Parts: sequence; C-alpha cells; structure tokens
Amino acid sequence: MQPLTFDHTSFLANGERIFLISGEVHYFRVPRAGWGDRLRKMQDAGGNCVATYVPWLLHEPEEGRFDFDGAQLELEAFLDLCNEVGLWALVRPGPYQYSELAYDGLPGWLCEGYPTLRAQNLAGKDFRVSSISYLHPDFLAKARRWFHEVAPRIARHLTSHGGAVAAVQVDNELMGIHEWFGSLDYHPAAMGVGREMGRWPAFLQTRYGSLDAVNAAYGLRAKTWAAVRPLDAVTAGTPEERRRVQDYAECYRGSVAHYARILADWLREGGVDVPIVHNSPNPTSNADFRELVERMGPDFLLGSDHYYALDMDWDGNNPTPKYAAKCFYSLEELRHFGVPPTVFEMPGGSLSDFPPVTAHDAECAYLLNVAYGLKGYNYYIFAGGYNVPGTGTTSEVYDYGAAVSPDGELRPLYGAQQRLGQFLADHRWLAGAGCAADCRIGLLWEYSRAGKHGADHKGGIDFSAADAWGLFWKGLLMTAFSAGLTPELADLASDDVLARLDLPLVVPTAHTMSRAVQEGLVDFVRAGGQLLLAPVVPALDEAYRPCTVLADFLGAPVQEAYRCMAPLLTAFDVRNVFVNGGLFATTARPEDAVPVAVEERGNREIGWRRAYPGGGCATILGLHWKHAKHEHATMLANALTDLGLQRRVQCSNPLIWTALRSDGQRTMLFLLNLFTAPLTTRVSFRDTTGTWIDTGEHTLPGISVTAWTDGRVVYNTADGAKIGGRG
Repeated sequence: MQPLTFDHTSFLANGERIFLISGEVHYFRVPRAGWGDRLRKMQDAGGNCVATYVPWLLHEPEEGRFDFDGAQLELEAFLDLCNEVGLWALVRPGPYQYSELAYDGLPGWLCEGYPTLRAQNLAGKDFRVSSISYLHPDFLAKARRWFHEVAPRIARHLTSHGGAVAAVQVDNELMGIHEWFGSLDYHPAAMGVGREMGRWPAFLQTRYGSLDAVNAAYGLRAKTWAAVRPLDAVTAGTPEERRRVQDYAECYRGSVAHYARILADWLREGGVDVPIVHNSPNPTSNADFRELVERMGPDFLLGSDHYYALDMDWDGNNPTPKYAAKCFYSLEELRHFGVPPTVFEMPGGSLSDFPPVTAHDAECAYLLNVAYGLKGYNYYIFAGGYNVPGTGTTSEVYDYGAAVSPDGELRPLYGAQQRLGQFLADHRWLAGAGCAADCRIGLLWEYSRAGKHGADHKGGIDFSAADAWGLFWKGLLMTAFSAGLTPELADLASDDVLARLDLPLVVPTAHTMSRAVQEGLVDFVRAGGQLLLAPVVPALDEAYRPCTVLADFLGAPVQEAYRCMAPLLTAFDVRNVFVNGGLFATTARPEDAVPVAVEERGNREIGWRRAYPGGGCATILGLHWKHAKHEHATMLANALTDLGLQRRVQCSNPLIWTALRSDGQRTMLFLLNLFTAPLTTRVSFRDTTGTWIDTGEHTLPGISVTAWTDGRVVYNTADGAKIGGRG
C-alpha cells in the first residue's frame, strides 16, 4: 500500500489530503475466521485503517519463550490480510497496552517476578504490581528483548515494503500508569532520587549549576545532591517549595520523553521506518507531552483520547458542553504541536454497560470533534472479541458494546460510524479546512499543566496558574461559545501570537507568567494587536521570580483582591454581571486609561482600557468567572466588539454552539445542541467572500450536531436510521 504521511494540516496519501478513519480490531481477540469479515466491515464503514495492540503478555508467556504462531497469535497473517483487503494498519507493540488486559498487557512473569522494577512514590512504596518504572535498567533490558523480537516482524509489513503497516505506536497513554495509581515515579534506580548520580541530580546540575544555587532556589541547606529530594505536591506552599515540585515534574516528564525516544530508536533499529505515534490519555494531559514531542522530532504524531463516559465516575453519560469544550482545546493543542489533530481512541463503545454509549450520543460526539478540527480518528473499539482465558480483567468476552459484536453482529453504533464515513467521503475538502475564527484565546502551556502535580497549591499567590486554567475553559471558552463567537487558540509560547493581528486576543492570566510570554504579549500590542487580559496583571515568572515586563509596558497598574457582599458589577455596559469567582480592583493605573468595569456598591474600578502607540490596545478585566449567565456572554461579546471584533456567525439561541470550517473556497457551519431538549435557533454566517448567508431557522433535536453548507443541511446526527442488533 502507499505510505501514509502528514503535515501540519492533515494526513496525505499520494499527495491528496485525506481523513484517517480507523477502528480497533484485535487479532488476538477476534477469531481468525472472522478477521476478513471485520476488516471488510471497517472498510464498508468508510475506514481506511485498522489498529491493533500486540500484547507482550501473550507473545512472551514465559520469560525468554516467544510465541507468534499459536492460536490467535499470528500477527503477521493478520497484517497480510489487512494489506489484501486494502487497509492501513496502526500497530501498537507497547510495552504497555492496557486494553483491560491482565498486568496492563505486560507479562505476568515480569510484574510478579521482578518487584524491584515497580514504580515508587516519594516514600519508596510500590504503586501496584503492574505499574513499572519506565527507565529502570532491568526493565529496559527486558523490554529491549521484546522489541528485538517484535520490531522485525512488524518491519516486514511496512508500507515502504508494500505492506499495510503505516504507523507504529510506542507504549500507551504514557504517565497514566503512574499518575492514576499513585503519583509521579520516584524510583531511585530510574530517577536518581536520593542518589549522588542519576537523572534528578543531573537535572538539578544542568538547571542550577551548583549545589549552592539549588539551596538558594529551594531554601535548603543540603550538603550533598542526594539530600535534595523532591517534594510531594500536597505539602507545597511557599514559592521555594512550589519551585521544587515543578522542577521534579519537569524532570519526570523529561524522563518519559527519554523513554519514548528509546522505544522509537529500538523500532528504527528493527527496520521500522514509518511514522511513530503516541496517544495522550485525555485532553487534560496533552500539555504534559511537550517535552516528548520535542524529543521525538519530525515524523512523530501525538494524538489524544476523547471518551465522554466509561463508567459512572465521568462528567456525563452523553456528550455535554464540558465534553465539547475539552475536545476543542484538545484538538487545538494538538494543532499547535504541528500535526493534524487526531483522536487515537474515539469512543466506539465502553467497558461498562452502564451508562451505555448509544449510537445517537456517539454520533453526536463524532461530528462535534469534526466541527472542532478533527483530521483523524480510531474507534476504540470497532469489533469485539474474546480474551485468551485468564488474560482479561473484565471477563473472557471483550464486548465493549462495540459496533461489531464478538460474533460479527452489526449494532446501531455501526450505522453511526458508517454515516460519518460517508459524510467525510462526500466532503473531502474538510480534511484541508481550518477554523474560520473571529477571535483568539491565548493558550499558555504552563497553565494547561496546572492543577496536576500539585500545581493547584497557590503558595501565597492570589490567582494561581490553576485558577487561570479554570478561567480559560470554564469561563472564557464556555462563554465564547455561548456568545456565538468562533474562537481559535493562539500559542502564546511561539510566534503564533503575532500571526493574526486582525483578531482580538483574550488571555487568561495568573500572577505567574513566563518572561517569554509576557514579552510576546507586549510585542503583540506594539504591533497593533487588540488584547484583553483577565483577571490579573502578572508580576512573577513561572518560577515565582519577580517579572514585570508586561506590567511595566501596561503602565505599572496595581490591583488588589476585592471582596464585598452581593457585588453589583457593570462591565462593558452590561449590568448585573454575575460574580461567581472573584474580583480584582485596580488601585493605580495610567491616567489616560478608560474605565470599562465598576463594582457599584463599593465604587471600585474592576476594568480599564488603554490605547498604545502603533494602534494597539489593552483591556484589563479584574473578573474571574465560570460561565453561568447570559450577561457573561454579552459582557465578553461587548468587550471584544470594543476591540474590533468582526463576527463570523450570528446565532439567536445562546444554548446552541456553532463552529465554522473553511478551506478558503468553501465553508461549512456546524450547529451543536448538547442538551437533551430540542432547541430552535436562527443562524447566519459570513462566507469566504465576507457575504452574510442566512441559513434560516433550525430546530435541533437533543444531543445532536447539524452541518450546513451549499444552501442546505448536509448532516444531522439525530436523523440516522438504525442498523440491526441492540443499542
């Protein structure tokens, strides 16, 4: 088969922009007699790829004895059949698989027989039997032997050799195996914690240069490198303690990047020359992979997993506004990694029968991901099967409520997947489309990481990075969608901040912000950009050192946290703006600034706007909020209108969210109703010529997404006909 490649926009085959449409089909679970049937069903659903794990657990049942010929273990025969049918294969040889397998896919002899390999918390205690320390030398030795066996078998089937394997994944949902079951890994043998030599001491020496400098940064009196131990995030409070927590988190993420690079090098040594990929566990984890993306270099693609319900502990039983917002910022983060936004685990069922993943809800989830920029996806799972006895953690039947049952029966979910595949085939131009944005929201990676690794402990900071991240997606993002705006994210850590001076830029801010980002925002305003900051002006860098680059440029404003009973806020000509977060009053600011927000009971200035030479403008709004009231949406829309907002969409119902995709010649409007009740709205949008197009009035069924282009509705996820079997 022809190679599968990609650029920053989409996947490509023979130079043509395409969607990657894949589904998980496990050769070790689906009876061999059913392989061809499942592959053809994937193809008939519009698919061009299948994915499979290659479980170390099954293929090395005893240490040193490998089996690729036993029942359900013939990987190469499966890959041959993929090629014969005409489907690419995405192969996942681990070492970890998860996939509800015993020991998370690792061999039992390794997890039970080598307890010293297990990841440890700061107290030196193991997490669990199958949470292994990635960089433990003994684990790497055993994993390398596994890769030495499996990589050549995969390499014989690469697209470069005329085979089906188009990409290979290293490991699975990295970091999850530690964070979900304990903490970061502090194993001395892998991380050098408590030792004079090793990764942690080396990290400190590289960052600070000397032990004296480390002591000054951390407020310690350590006599040796071994005495500089990481700090548990729960106890972090002072800036020095926070610095120590953040440094270790960075060291740990660097170790994960090193581990992934080792695995990738083993694949290359084994002859694998196709792109290497990995999947972030969920939208909230994407930012943790920045070091890994940088370490892996070109020809590497990071995707994410976008489940909305796997059991009763999830936010909702169906796609919700919160799910949609997370999908949006996840896909935008992936775009800013320079790759086509890809979901390597799109809900193709659930490990739990309750709550169910219905075809109606799943189809809504699929299309909302397309609306927000999805360019490739893999259903997890597409076809159910049967576990080798004793190797499954749920039951011997791995059903998952998949589109195709273990016995090959088609279920309603298959119809949803088939309809989506047909829609993408009918509108191939969407593979090359981007967001037709009317405003931008600033993405700060340091904020996106906050709330994990203890970053939510403020350490005396009035408004922390974790607070700013909450404002980013629960306040600004949710409000922007409810205001009918069409945002995109701007990567503030890059030159991207200067890429669109024509669009107003909204930035959630903490009291901490890196010097580079502060300088970038100054450059943006100096170049004529229109900026809205909320709720505070940063005074420290990300390491809690004084840094007032942005504040000095703005005119050295002074703010203080302000509290009063039943505040009455008027902001941007909107009265009664609900204060459900907090207020920051301005006590000093440039004389030529214009007030834009006032708390009327105490007559305190909460926001102001100032023009700068070169045509730039900055607005400071000292309000922290979660979206709750229509006044929030009107306030944000008015604020951006003052900064030159030129709307792309007009939507009469704030409960209906919209997305606009365009390739410069064609435009498609998506309407999202993420509530259970039918909702009615009237919508118009600007096309590529700037002409307003009235799409008329729409009544949208509950939990549905509608696509409109060429003067008509071309897809409504609620209109699908059912296809056989149970829902």
